[in-house]
Amino acid sequence: MKNVIIADDDPGIQDVLQHILKRWGYEAVIYSNAEPLLNNQFTEPDIFIIDKQLQDADGLDVCRFLKSRDMAPHTPVIIFSASSRVNDQAFAAGADDFLEKPFQIRALLDIIEKHTVRL
Repeated sequence: MKNVIIADDDPGIQDVLQHILKRWGYEAVIYSNAEPLLNNQFTEPDIFIIDKQLQDADGLDVCRFLKSRDMAPHTPVIIFSASSRVNDQAFAAGADDFLEKPFQIRALLDIIEKHTVRL
């Protein structure tokens, strides 16, 4: 079973993502803020999905931090945002992909599969 860490502060999105991922056979851990990620207080997942606009941090900064770690800099990070203008910024921050909200369930699953296929 592939493990996904999601950081998003919207309870509605958290619930939907938890339900979708569980239904498709993924183990999802959801954080409502960046603190556990920035303090390395998590078990390394197969992929991170980070909202650009978290209440306590910019998701791009979280992405930069995750990609700078010696432990697992190759773990894919996906940034998602309601603003399509974040696309280029996400890649500049080291993200492996970008997903614009609102998104189709199939698009989310395709991105996860694309970046975890080698696992």
